[in-house]
Amino acid sequence: MNGSAAAAGAASCRFAHYFAVCGVDTDTGLEPDQGAGEAFEQSPIQRSFKSKVLVHYPQTTDRNPFNKDAVNMLCMPKGLSFRLQTDRLDPQFHSFTMYSDDGTSSYGFVLTFYEEVTSAQIITAMQTLYQMHHVEQHSASSASPSSSSSSSSSPSTSSMDSLASSLDESSAESLAGAPSCLGCVGSFDPTQDTLYVSKAICLLTPLPFLQASRQFLSQLHQAVTSHTAPPLPLESYIHNILYEVPLPPPGRSLKFHGVQGPIVCQRPGAGELPMGEYPLGEAFSLLGVDNMVQLLTCALLETQVLLCSHDYQRLMTVAEGISALLFPFQWQHIYLPIVPTPLHHLLDAPVPFLMGVQWREGAQRSSLHLPHEANLCFVDIDNHHVEAPEDLPMFPDQVELIQELSDVLLHFGLCSHDGVITKPKTCSTKLSSLVLEDLMEDSRNGNLGGEELAVLERLQTLAQRCEVGKVSDGGKTLEHVFEEEEEKLNAAKLNIQLREVFAARFAAMFGRYEDFVVHSALDFDSWLSNREGTCSFDKGSFLSVQPATRTRFLSRFLETAMFSSFVDGKAASRWVDRDPLQQLFDSRLERERLYDTDEEDSRNRGYRTRTSLYESAQAIERRLLKADHTAIHPHLLDMRIGQGRHQQGYFPKLQADVLAQGQNNKKWSSRVTASRKAEHKRSAATEHSGADGEQRQQKHTFARKNLCQSKLLDPSPQAVSQTHKEFVYGLLSECRLKTKRMLMERMGKESVELGQGEANITGLLENTLIHGLCDLLERTWGHGLQLKQGKSALWSHLLHYQAAQGKTETPADSPGSNGSDQQMFGVGTVFLKGSLIQDMRFIQTMSEGLSEVGQARAWIHLALEKKMLSQHLKELVTNQELLRQLYKPHAFLLSEEEREQFLFHLLSLNTVDYLCFTQVFTSISIPYRVVIIPMKKLSIAMATVNPWVCVSGELGDSGLRQIPKNTQEIFFQCKNLGRLSTLELGQENSGLLAKCLIDCVMVYNEITGHTYKFPCGRWLGKGVGDGSLERVLLGQLMSPGGEEDSGRWTGTPPELASPSQSVRTVLGSFGIRSRMLPVEVQEDLREAANNLVKHFHKPEQERGNLTVLLCGEGGLVTSLEKFLLDGFKSNRLFQRNVFVWDFVEKAVASMETADQMGDLLGSTLTEGSPRDSLCNYVNAINASPRNIGKEGKFQLFVCLGLRDRLLSQWLSLLAELPVTVRSYDEGALLRDRAAVLSLSRILNTLNEFTISLETALIKGVHL
Repeated sequence: MNGSAAAAGAASCRFAHYFAVCGVDTDTGLEPDQGAGEAFEQSPIQRSFKSKVLVHYPQTTDRNPFNKDAVNMLCMPKGLSFRLQTDRLDPQFHSFTMYSDDGTSSYGFVLTFYEEVTSAQIITAMQTLYQMHHVEQHSASSASPSSSSSSSSSPSTSSMDSLASSLDESSAESLAGAPSCLGCVGSFDPTQDTLYVSKAICLLTPLPFLQASRQFLSQLHQAVTSHTAPPLPLESYIHNILYEVPLPPPGRSLKFHGVQGPIVCQRPGAGELPMGEYPLGEAFSLLGVDNMVQLLTCALLETQVLLCSHDYQRLMTVAEGISALLFPFQWQHIYLPIVPTPLHHLLDAPVPFLMGVQWREGAQRSSLHLPHEANLCFVDIDNHHVEAPEDLPMFPDQVELIQELSDVLLHFGLCSHDGVITKPKTCSTKLSSLVLEDLMEDSRNGNLGGEELAVLERLQTLAQRCEVGKVSDGGKTLEHVFEEEEEKLNAAKLNIQLREVFAARFAAMFGRYEDFVVHSALDFDSWLSNREGTCSFDKGSFLSVQPATRTRFLSRFLETAMFSSFVDGKAASRWVDRDPLQQLFDSRLERERLYDTDEEDSRNRGYRTRTSLYESAQAIERRLLKADHTAIHPHLLDMRIGQGRHQQGYFPKLQADVLAQGQNNKKWSSRVTASRKAEHKRSAATEHSGADGEQRQQKHTFARKNLCQSKLLDPSPQAVSQTHKEFVYGLLSECRLKTKRMLMERMGKESVELGQGEANITGLLENTLIHGLCDLLERTWGHGLQLKQGKSALWSHLLHYQAAQGKTETPADSPGSNGSDQQMFGVGTVFLKGSLIQDMRFIQTMSEGLSEVGQARAWIHLALEKKMLSQHLKELVTNQELLRQLYKPHAFLLSEEEREQFLFHLLSLNTVDYLCFTQVFTSISIPYRVVIIPMKKLSIAMATVNPWVCVSGELGDSGLRQIPKNTQEIFFQCKNLGRLSTLELGQENSGLLAKCLIDCVMVYNEITGHTYKFPCGRWLGKGVGDGSLERVLLGQLMSPGGEEDSGRWTGTPPELASPSQSVRTVLGSFGIRSRMLPVEVQEDLREAANNLVKHFHKPEQERGNLTVLLCGEGGLVTSLEKFLLDGFKSNRLFQRNVFVWDFVEKAVASMETADQMGDLLGSTLTEGSPRDSLCNYVNAINASPRNIGKEGKFQLFVCLGLRDRLLSQWLSLLAELPVTVRSYDEGALLRDRAAVLSLSRILNTLNEFTISLETALIKGVHL
């Protein structure tokens, strides 16, 4: 009992937790493995049967209970397999990883070999199965071809339940094509054939000791197959590794003994990267450098990653290699590098995952029925192929990274040819005992240097390990041992150097991430309770300081769960201990900053060669060449007489009483106690006791809750049903968080709360969030899907719905829904409301060459912009019959309550405006409708006017479009103009009464339903108003949905518009205008200039419309007009309007007259630029062929002066002219030196910016 307690207490510091044996249970006999899904058309020898855990030791431990079903599935993922003496019987090694309920990870290492069947019951059962198989084949061959064809067609519509059978489709086809003499093919005769069955021995360890565990299991198997008995019973070696071999201390190596010889294992020390023994060199060789970088990018962006190979260990090697390269981040979702056949339903998981599926050699991807492919990274390891999702951003500086990785691989003799890594053949150095003796003689004579002495020391160690000149049972001499050790050492050094390359990249990208962590909570409890509702990282500011080449990748990476978990760990580190991986990363960053003596901008900082790369490689080499500690040797146990006998080829039945618990060995107990005390001291000091596998055990309580991995490994129907329920709840929660995040980002609340103002780059983040929404919808529509067309689950559902609606359409309805809709899109107002089917038809007619995934994303973008996403999806799921046909009962879309909540969260997105479709699909053709709305009292005047319009947007203009006579609207189709900004409105001035008073102009996007209002409120015609025949109007986006909604704002604040009639009332008619106080005028001017400064301090891709800030309501032009009208002496005769342009023209005329007379009335102005440029610009504006009126001329005057940095000089000049004294009252702002000086300073602040004016503003003026 004391020994058991000591063993259980020491479990956490043991090298291995469990030893297990899996195989056939002769008591229960053969049981078909229905979970394997294999067809009974296969030969019985090729079928899978249920395996069981025969024995495992110890029975259990307190901290890590033994999961018998999970271990059995992962040791034999396809169950038992049988072989005949004519088949290959090579042993196979593979490993796996599994997690317990508390997040503790453990690694399993499995050696599968074939053992001759001696049970008469098993042999008889196999013979009976063969006889039944031959009868069935004979019956099938005599059946009609029609029945066989009908049965063969069923797999085409099979669900995910038939995935396993599709994996073995190739073997089934080979049997089907066999000769008619089925009794002669694959037959089994017990009198002539020898039957073998698979058996697996497994070692479960807390850390990934790949090499040491593989050596130990291989030596066990060699002892079983050897014709001579091992020195000790196998129980002695198993007992030794379970109870007497401790974990090596961090930064140290440990040597223990297997059956054939010593085995060395090691752990990284403080400051080194976490433990990772899976050979990255092999992973790069299997896929190539480019594919590995692409696969890592997919993992970082949390796409669904599916690995496929015929070799289980290849799956594990690539998966663990990717996990190791993620440092300092950790995968937060489903991680099953080996998915046993009974768990293939997990491929239906609507969450990011990293999973691996074993398939037979030569199998094709088409045999897999995958519901999720829109965001799936499919990796065919055997064929060196990676198929990444569409629109995957490149890893930052990917070209330089690939070159750096290739150089590292080349340094270790691995060359890249066409993306595949190959190792050139080299002639091995022949070593013998004579060579060793010569080196030793040179050493005694002092003829060897330091390097040669090191080589000699290694040779002596290896010689002692295998006894020079002798050949072991495994056939290994010193030469072979030396080559193996050299290969292991190079693999370990290559591992660490490849990982250091990626660690350095992440350090360069996130070197200052701490500066952007937001600490908003006062205590841990408040932070924990409000974590989902707050932002812990200033993403906008972080992206704004990154090079442009990184922002696309980083904007998506910042939204992943692994980065959120990383930031949460940093935010919570004020109250709890930091995550060990994060602590290690932070310490590396701090050390790196000590060497950064220059203040070089992070944008231009290159990647320097880090000394830690070589230091880590040297530390590993030192530990592997010379063990720091040696474990107790295996010894004879207290076993009963007659047990432990050696029988060649058969793994013995182990004696349970000596393996169930550790013997009370005082020497071992004291060593364990000392080791535990030393371990405690090291962890209390600076050792990163969580940087390797065991550190993942100590998960913080605030870690984001994901699906419990142990529950995923339960294949029972109840557990499967519960798992899919959790998937449903997870999708609903993700939808709630995503929509909330999108609303906060769009409405700017998040930046205001964080005090960022407008510094964040909302456009890039908005596109990233919309991409995440598209991914969420694809995963939601793919959950439980059993019938799909193409790669997109959502688009497949839409196509099925479209086909179903087409069948129900009446003949009278169908003609009106094709031709005109697809060609002109503007015969009526159909697209203003926009049905689901009509939106689909438009997407299908787009000339973008989109795939199914691209079409689905385009449809989502369009529905989101039209504020009809929730409505369309609700319409889509109303067809219950179609839902039941397409989906399994556990699908999200068949969970009515959760589905309604999901749609409700999407409905909240209607409170903001999106232009995601307009701004993404820029090359498509869009139909527009323009309507001129005159003042109601004077609408009859439009009959005598021939107006024209030119609509301009962010992507171009429509060109001049003449509106037909006697109409007030026009339809036209042109290339997407983007977000509309300005509209040029003019008329030809023909007719007796060619004048009209325009209220506004409405422009409708017939596809997206967006409505733009361009307010005017002024006359268009000669002799009225300012005599303008052309006006440039500024637009504002209204609510989608037509004119009836044009008066209601959406949740997004409206933009500034062109000055309306109410503004003209204040500014134009002096008889009725309300006078503004000078202080109010100056305040408006400062506000207008401040808006321009803020505009230019934003990142370029996030700047708004400059024309609105210049010419819109409250813009600089309006503010200057108020300034110059203050105190202006008006001619009140007939209440005529007075315009600022009249004063400017008068001032220029007085200067030109004075210049001609050679007298400036005592002015001190010299011949030079301010006067000359002012006269030149005013004359050029007046000479323009455009009839833009006095208001348009003054607007052009201000814009050109600001662009050319002359405006402040001109206004100072105007203030000094004698004509100003005659034209303004004494208290006018223009005659106030302090006010003019303040104005000059305000305008001078704008001179540092480069101002580009829209073509619509400066058309016809060449200056």
